[in-house]
Amino acid sequence: MHITLSDEARQYIAYFESATDAAVRDCLLFDDRIVLLIAAGEMGTAIGPGGKHVCTVENNIGTTVELVEDAETPDAFVENALAPAVVRHVTLSEQGGECVAYVEIPDPDRGIAIGADGKNIQTARMLARRHYEIDDIQIT
Repeated sequence: MHITLSDEARQYIAYFESATDAAVRDCLLFDDRIVLLIAAGEMGTAIGPGGKHVCTVENNIGTTVELVEDAETPDAFVENALAPAVVRHVTLSEQGGECVAYVEIPDPDRGIAIGADGKNIQTARMLARRHYEIDDIQIT
C-alpha cells in the first residue's frame, strides 16, 4: 500500500530518525500530538534510556510524541497500535468487502485502548487502515 506523507510529516520523520537512530515508517499529525510508527524491533532505540530520546524530541518540537511499533502481521499490528492496553486476542474478519479487527480487551484496559475522547482507538484505526487495509477496529 502506498502512503502519501505531507512535507511536514516527512520533516518530523527525518528529525526523529536523526535524533534517535530508529527507523520511522509513518507519521500522523494531530493538533495536540504526533504519532510515529517505528520499525519493528526498534522501539527501545526510539525511546532511549529512560525515555531520553522521546523527551528530547518533544522538548525540541514543542508537542507530544507518541510511538507505535510496526509488526509483521495485521493482528500483531493492531495489538501494538492499542498498547499499552492488554490485548487478549485479535480476530480479523472479512464482511461485505470490509476487513474488521475484533479485539478482546479486559474490562480494566478498555479505557486505555479507547483513550480520552476516543483518540487512541481512532489512531489505531487510522494506522491499521493505512498499513493493513483494515477498515475498522472493534473492541469486544
